[in-house]
This record gives sequence, structure tokens and C-alpha cells, in this order.
Amino acid sequence: MKNLVKLGLLSLVLTIASCKDNKENASDDNKEMVADNELYSCPMHPEVTGKKGDTCTECGMKLTEKVSERDETVAVQELEIVKSKADFSIDLILDKYINLKNKLAADDSKAAAAAGMELERAIKGAKSDVIEKELQNQYTTITKAAIEETTIIATNSGKIADQRKQFAALSQNMTYLIQMFDTDKKLYQDYCPMYNHGKNGYWISEVKDIKNPYYGAEMLTCGGISKEL
Repeated sequence: MKNLVKLGLLSLVLTIASCKDNKENASDDNKEMVADNELYSCPMHPEVTGKKGDTCTECGMKLTEKVSERDETVAVQELEIVKSKADFSIDLILDKYINLKNKLAADDSKAAAAAGMELERAIKGAKSDVIEKELQNQYTTITKAAIEETTIIATNSGKIADQRKQFAALSQNMTYLIQMFDTDKKLYQDYCPMYNHGKNGYWISEVKDIKNPYYGAEMLTCGGISKEL
């Protein structure tokens, strides 16, 4: 057992080291892209933001004040899931989620928006009346949050950082659904220790190969399998 624990810790350390190396070896183009995405505000009108050197729409001054980075964490309600015995399939919902995950891994924000819309439809179209009455509130809590997250993803085409932030919260709610209902799908919970300082870099995958939806081509293989679901 001690050897297994040591191996697990060694694997996590190696994963973090590998991810750091990948990030440090990112191309100059990626570094320039990050710089381009940094927000600056007007000294006189801090509500006006844009790229460094842009002109303030209120007073004409240059945008020179760097906007502080915001916490990327989206709050997710902690739930103790009670298992349902209802004959209710979440397979279509999971298929749409996995499609969304793959679009983000491919850095395709427009396709991710469309996939988010498809996932939202799948959740809303599920015939949940077969679920036990005493578990309806639990199901509604999970799916209401998931619908809010997919809506934001669907309406933020071109803003992949915002889509990924919502995807992190969505992944937790998908995990709750898997805990609540049985599925025959072979699934893995993956984890990227680099995303958002390791706070919520989890996602669900249908394959063992790591394809990171939080970084895409920048660090596509960063992360590892946390557990089988």
C-alpha cells in the first residue's frame, strides 16, 4: 500500500513537472497571444477596458492601467449525491458533453458554442418524470446549474477562456449526474494541475489519452487520469 501511495505521488509530481515544461516551451506566438488578451483600463474611466494603448471611448486617453486578474473559479454547490434506481439514461447528455469537451480541446470556440447549445437541449429534453419523487430536487439542482453553464458557453463564441471557465463547473455537475445514475459508458475523470492553480481542472473523458480542454494545443497532453468513473 505504501508503495502504491508513493507511486501515485510520484506520478502526480511527474505530471506537474511535465505540464510546467510544456508551458515553458510554448511558442513565442502563444506568449504574444496571452499578452494580446491582457486587459487594460483607462486611468480616468476604469470601467472602459481593452488592449494596451487603445483609446478610451469616454475621454480619449490611452488605456494604460492593467486590469487585475480575476479568479477563474466558478462556484459549484457541494452535494452529497443519493443514487437513483430509476430507469433513466444520461447517455445522450454525456455524448453531448464529450463533444463539447473535444471542441474545447481543439481550440474551436465557435464549435464549442454550438456543442454547448446541443448539450443544453439534451438536458432540457430528458424525460425526468421517471426519477423518484424524493430525488427530483437533487436532479433539478444539478441540471439547473448545468443549463446555466451551457447557456454561457453557447452564448460566448469567440471567448474560449470564458467557455473553459464554465466548462470546469459543468464538469463537476456532469460528475454528479454520473454518481446519481448508472451508465454503461467507459469514462475517466482527468485532471490538469496547471489549470486555475489546480483548483478545478477536472474533466470527464471517453478515452485514456489526455486531450486537455483547458489549454488545447498550448498544452494538449497536460494532465493525467484521476480515476475511472
